[in-house]
Amino acid sequence: METKPNLKKLEALKEYFAGCFTAEGAFDIERFKDMMKDEVDISNEGYSLDFLGKDYANLIASIDTTTVIEPDLEHNEKPENRDSENIYISGDNLDALKHLLKSYAGKIKCIYIDPPYNTGSDGFVYNDKFRFTPEELEKKLSIDEDEAKRILDLTSRGSSTHSAWLMFMSPRLQLARELLSKDGVIFISIDDNEQANLKLLCDYVFGEENFLANLTRRTKSGGGSAADAFAVENDYILAYARDAEQLGSLYIPYTEEYLKRYKEEDNIGKFFWDTMSRSCTGTKPYQIEAPDGTMLDGNWFKSEETYLKDKAAGDTRIIKKTDGTWSVQFKQRIAEGKKLRSILIEEYVRRDLLDNEFKSTQEDLEKLGMGGLFSNPKTVFLLNYLIQLIAGDNNYILDFFSGSATTAEAVLQSNIASTKNNRFIMVQLPEDLDMSVKSSTGSIKATLERDISFLDENHYPHTLDFIGFERLKRAAKQITEKNPHFKGGIGFKHYTLQEVTEDVLDKLEKFDPRESGFANNILEEFGRETVLETWKVRDGYGMNAKMDVVQLADYTAYQCGDHLYLTDEGMSDEAITALVDKYGDQSDWGPHYVVLFGYSFNFGATDALKKNLPLLNEGEKQIKINIDIRY
Repeated sequence: METKPNLKKLEALKEYFAGCFTAEGAFDIERFKDMMKDEVDISNEGYSLDFLGKDYANLIASIDTTTVIEPDLEHNEKPENRDSENIYISGDNLDALKHLLKSYAGKIKCIYIDPPYNTGSDGFVYNDKFRFTPEELEKKLSIDEDEAKRILDLTSRGSSTHSAWLMFMSPRLQLARELLSKDGVIFISIDDNEQANLKLLCDYVFGEENFLANLTRRTKSGGGSAADAFAVENDYILAYARDAEQLGSLYIPYTEEYLKRYKEEDNIGKFFWDTMSRSCTGTKPYQIEAPDGTMLDGNWFKSEETYLKDKAAGDTRIIKKTDGTWSVQFKQRIAEGKKLRSILIEEYVRRDLLDNEFKSTQEDLEKLGMGGLFSNPKTVFLLNYLIQLIAGDNNYILDFFSGSATTAEAVLQSNIASTKNNRFIMVQLPEDLDMSVKSSTGSIKATLERDISFLDENHYPHTLDFIGFERLKRAAKQITEKNPHFKGGIGFKHYTLQEVTEDVLDKLEKFDPRESGFANNILEEFGRETVLETWKVRDGYGMNAKMDVVQLADYTAYQCGDHLYLTDEGMSDEAITALVDKYGDQSDWGPHYVVLFGYSFNFGATDALKKNLPLLNEGEKQIKINIDIRY
């Protein structure tokens, strides 16, 4: 089927509104309106976000990735990483999101991203790898030649316009939404350059009803004398739920210091005596009678009805203070936690939480010997704060603009503080820093030069992803040294998304199953581990799933869950017989899917498998086996 914009949305409509499609497969909007007229107020008026390339963004969100997942075998097999469920991906985040959807759709509890702000000086330019002709776009998007050329101009010349930025962000947010669990939340850092556009885009992608807050973060204080108008001291974090109705309440856990005030305890639980008198409340005025008959007036915290109920339950008291006046008090019980404020400034933190702040600082990186490698890194404290709000336990936290990998370190630190076991998935583009430094000037160039020097010192290629990679190794070492008894996972597995090379594509085009020796050559080009890793993610098992070896006579197969993978050529008749016998034995072994690397199987071997395996559906075990040949 040809990929078109909004293909997934149309498939969803077909599933639930099949009667709204004509015999030719076209969606009939009038039928839909008539079907829904009693349930939904359908209006022809309203507002929406429009930008050049909006349909193009929907199109590229629908196109599957052509990359393969290459595991970093040496790193992943180290003792600290072997059993880790944390993931670090080097690759384009659009490709990564498409891979992740196949295994993690609806499973990500919290997403935080810090995308390019499009300030004009942050280096953002839009380029993509899709190489459509104007004629192809005209057909796919039903647009004229002029609009097709304008869109292609944005995608190829490195534009940083508002439309280019929205075209860049839209498909990524669409895929991110599908990854979120029903009770999941996404946080997106942004500043004034694109905040208004991002809000409208998120309303379009997530639904306006799922908007939670536009958090204001204080980024700095002081200075600003050189500003043309205002000294800007803030940026924002937009928060959206996947489904606000299923989200529940959000709280920041109280600190041990704060909880010390709950010194009293009754049969319900801990509490402290809090005053009913407040400087400003929304309750209607009423009087409370003191033990000596004095009628007390005050701005009471609770309504009269609630006060009387609490009094009857023994949850209030009236005591005489040292100055002879009466104090009305109630039992203040421990709530689930502290409500997050929409303004993130240091005063809120230092009052009752930690001695840190939300402003960007080099402090976290300096502790790891990596200060100055990023211009405005977010703090571990900020990310920890957001993670505590939503993550819970045993959940995935995703950041597909990983940068300095602050989010990943925050997950590790949060797990230690809360004894939880959340896992991270980080994605970072392996930006070529040698190329970037050539086109940069001023402070940006100086930062890139420090990055390259750091990578040289640590024997890494000159790509940005390896700075975050090294940061996680250093953070894990530091955490282990400070918390020797911590039993949680502090390692991570590393994967790289690789495009299939032109050389390999040429070989694939020339493939002839009648020729021998050709298949192993192709398998070597990809790498067996890469083929298996890509397949198990595609089949929904995720990057952390275990792959078992299955020996069939002299042939080695690989099993993950309900899939048996046959990658190598040379599957003999004895191996096929061993496979059939293994299916037919009395054990409960019996994967329902047998996947063949098509280049490794000639007509004879493929035909033998197709003839013998389906017969098992007629045997005593009644196993229906699906054979999937992949190229």
